[in-house]
Amino acid sequence: MTALDAVSIITTKRDGGQLSDAQIDWVIDAFTRGVVADEQMSALAMAIVWRGMTRRETARWTAAMIASGRRMDLTDLPRPTVDKHSTGGVGDKITLPLAPLVAACGAAVPQLSGRGLGHTGGTLDKLESIPGWQADVPVSRMRDLLTDPAIGAVICAAGADLAPADRRLYALRDVTGTVESIPLIASSIMSKKIAEGTAALLLDVKVGSGAFLKTSDGARELATAMVELGNDAGVRTVALLTAMDIPLGRTAGNALEVAESVEVLAGGGPADVVELTLALAREMVALAGLDADPAEALADGRAMDHWRAMVRAQGGDPDAPLPTAKHTETVRADADGVLTRLDALGVGIAAWRLGAGRARQGDPVQFGAGIEMHAKPGEAVTTGQPLLTMHTDTPDAFTGAMAALRDAVTIEADASPVPAAPLILDRIVS
Repeated sequence: MTALDAVSIITTKRDGGQLSDAQIDWVIDAFTRGVVADEQMSALAMAIVWRGMTRRETARWTAAMIASGRRMDLTDLPRPTVDKHSTGGVGDKITLPLAPLVAACGAAVPQLSGRGLGHTGGTLDKLESIPGWQADVPVSRMRDLLTDPAIGAVICAAGADLAPADRRLYALRDVTGTVESIPLIASSIMSKKIAEGTAALLLDVKVGSGAFLKTSDGARELATAMVELGNDAGVRTVALLTAMDIPLGRTAGNALEVAESVEVLAGGGPADVVELTLALAREMVALAGLDADPAEALADGRAMDHWRAMVRAQGGDPDAPLPTAKHTETVRADADGVLTRLDALGVGIAAWRLGAGRARQGDPVQFGAGIEMHAKPGEAVTTGQPLLTMHTDTPDAFTGAMAALRDAVTIEADASPVPAAPLILDRIVS
């Protein structure tokens, strides 16, 4: 008979064994109820980091975390449901134009999002820079907005009753050096996405210096694990591996990225943001089983209409001026040539130091802080030309931000301008 106690479960995984379904169900439930102590769950998480989990174990672990709380049921909505999750990057504002665009194509988009931590920005932080906008939406209200044909999308915070075991476990992993585990990362992301009740899910797994996963092999392993978890749970799931060595778009920072997203919805905006938004939208529309062209919905203004309605429905004023920083400082090119490198991690750290991000959960952010990028890799530049503009309310932050940017920019005198590198690196299906 399988032993159902914390020490036996820890030692089983420590010694390279597989946990039974009963052991996984028991330990997740007991941890949620406080029967398994934090130090015991931390020890088990470290054993999983070292020993891993099989596909069966990971699927059961995910199911147990879902069962620790509420699972939403959206099957009765009049529109097909589809969501997107990004593993996070620098300048990754794609959710903002994407959700209303896919809604304009006829889908319901229940986008549960999070806040930023460290150098990667959070969708909720960006949207909270819009005066009046509220991240907390009750489930009954969410259903109303998803059903409304003029809105069809909600971007909001996950409720406390959605996979509460994951919320507790993530807090432990963050302070015990146990974040870097593909099974734990995959189950953490997918438990919340499956619990939200969407019928289909697109995963945007970032790869590169500004992403959590730096290599294609690691990103592909995570993407495959998440696609398997989604499909095993009855959620149609596809993953795209997308490039994150260079920041997305021309801005990194909360209000700055909102303004850029509105430009995209208005028919302009940076080419890379438009390209990735449309690529993800086409995948989501296909997953939802709809026959619609996102490019048309973007060009004819329907996506903008859904954006404005969505912002208003969550208390925001889409016409209100966005916050701006009190101080700016410009970084200029020190030579003629071609900008061959603009490192996403360096830009992300600089934006964070300027106040756009937080070091710990719960810290405040500056809505107007961040970085504008006036040139991107592959473009010709001349001496004295503005490369970057830093924005902050705290001018003492310029020194730390400059230190992060110093090694992030490379100009080569003998290089020739080149087209932008591909954004879509791979597509993972079951």
